[in-house]
Amino acid sequence: MPTQCSRDLFGYEAVEGRRVVAAFDGGEVTSDAGALLLGATDRAIGLVARFAACFADGRAQAQVEHSIATMMAQRVFGIALGYEDLLDHDQLRHDPVLATLAGKLRAKRKNCAPLAGKSTLNRLEHAPLAPSRYHKIGHNAAAIEGLFVDLFLEAHKLPPKEIILDLDATDDPLHGHQEGRFFHGYYDCYCYLPLYVFCGKQLLAAKLRRSNIDASAGAIEEIERIVAQIQARWPRVEILLRADSGFAREALMAWCEANRVDYLFGLARNERLIGAIADDLAAAEAESLAKGGAARRFADFAWQTLDSWSRTRRVVAKAEHLPKGMNPRFVVTSLAASKIDARALYEDIYCARGEVENRIKEQQLDLFADRTSAATMCANQLRLWFASFAYVLLDALRRIGLRHTQFATATCGTIRLKLLKIGAQVRQSVRRIKVAMASACPYRAEYHLAYLYLQRAAAF
Repeated sequence: MPTQCSRDLFGYEAVEGRRVVAAFDGGEVTSDAGALLLGATDRAIGLVARFAACFADGRAQAQVEHSIATMMAQRVFGIALGYEDLLDHDQLRHDPVLATLAGKLRAKRKNCAPLAGKSTLNRLEHAPLAPSRYHKIGHNAAAIEGLFVDLFLEAHKLPPKEIILDLDATDDPLHGHQEGRFFHGYYDCYCYLPLYVFCGKQLLAAKLRRSNIDASAGAIEEIERIVAQIQARWPRVEILLRADSGFAREALMAWCEANRVDYLFGLARNERLIGAIADDLAAAEAESLAKGGAARRFADFAWQTLDSWSRTRRVVAKAEHLPKGMNPRFVVTSLAASKIDARALYEDIYCARGEVENRIKEQQLDLFADRTSAATMCANQLRLWFASFAYVLLDALRRIGLRHTQFATATCGTIRLKLLKIGAQVRQSVRRIKVAMASACPYRAEYHLAYLYLQRAAAF
């Protein structure tokens, strides 16, 4: 008897005498069922609603299909799930889990998807600072910047004794003719030069800047704003600024000294500095040759530049000699020698600065913070903030829900792959929405633990 064929039924090689067939008839199915953890994280820290409150909506509300809060949730959750382009949302607007996260299962209008498509979200990303006749949605940049610090402060039950704020600038390559586009000689490309401020893994600022500036440009304004907000909540906290040599500028160091903020900055080497540690370098070279490997010594001395510094400051030098030659390094700090010795200052405190570069990699590689392809800097700054809040959301999931699991130190990309990208069938009834996740998911225990921690956090 001939086999009945259907163009919607796919047949494959038999396994143990059983036919293998497939069809697109599974009903409402999603590949992002684990994203429900993102919704639980948002309830624990209150991110999306407060981010949406930073926008002003001048649209006629009776005619509005997609609220700012719904679009905000859709965009932030979408980036966290790995959907970098607005084009993705022409399909995602029908996704049942994303609709659940956004709190909107059905559209008000006929023949309309529950969630917004690319064109509507594009108008959100191009929101100016104030609504106008042609741009009905505006945003409050100061409120958005303050929200990053508020979320950081709320993550601590008790004020810490000391915090370290890491500053870093990085390249954001551009491939079009965006506003503020300049060629940067060091990075050898046209780019922006965003400024990031982190405290450990927590993001406090992401400021988009032109690249025809010094790396420290605008750092005083950002730090002044952040420090004032922190000290208003934690008046006794000790704050240390840490950054590479691009931030060792007189204006920034003088501001720190005048505002009871300590600093530890890399210091670009020159012939005078190298000459000041000539004896230590010679001793390190002799030791290196004697043992056939690297040798290092540390020097601690007061230093004054010829004309750029207003005062003498403490400089710590690493006099290192490697098999390929000498490798001197310098840092300048306001920390007293009686508080911390030279070796600990450099190896334990300053070298840990490199961890901030991993956080920036997460921003750009996992959360697409470098997708700044809009024509204006204002729109590209908003794109950077959307990506940044997606990072804040995933970092909160990692900090609160995954702290006692194997993913406690995992990257955002790993968390997404292992815990968010879970296949499931979604069944809706009058009383509930059942998300039937894959029984074979190998990280069920971690998912369950994260759920319990997030529920507990949301209850307090």
